[in-house]
Amino acid sequence: MYKRDLITAEIQKLGQAIARILGLKQEGRLEEADNGLNEMLESDFGILFTDLVACDATDFMAFLTEKNFPSEKLEILSQVLYLKFNTTVLTEENKSVAEKLQLTYQTLEVKHHVVNMNNLSRQKTVTDFLKQHA
Repeated sequence: MYKRDLITAEIQKLGQAIARILGLKQEGRLEEADNGLNEMLESDFGILFTDLVACDATDFMAFLTEKNFPSEKLEILSQVLYLKFNTTVLTEENKSVAEKLQLTYQTLEVKHHVVNMNNLSRQKTVTDFLKQHA
């Protein structure tokens, strides 16, 4: 029970951080929001954004396997990555983020059996983006 309480507290903290970042984006403080997302990736998920973008699918899956995030935390990771993803810009960085998002959604579905309407919609957006820019 104690471990579950720790996970719940961590997920609440991450949720609050995402809400704060969304608020910054709405205020037009995009650079500050982007820096906050990068800090979350590093401090809460143990990966630098530059490393995430640079790694291939195999390395990213190895990272997810090694970290063995609970489904709730993996869900937060998908939200962070989706906030980093821009459907209107074709860059190698953006394409890499889209690929990592696909792998994250796949892990949520296959390993954790988590599927929700929000993720399905985002997954379709990511898939469409990758198809258009293949």
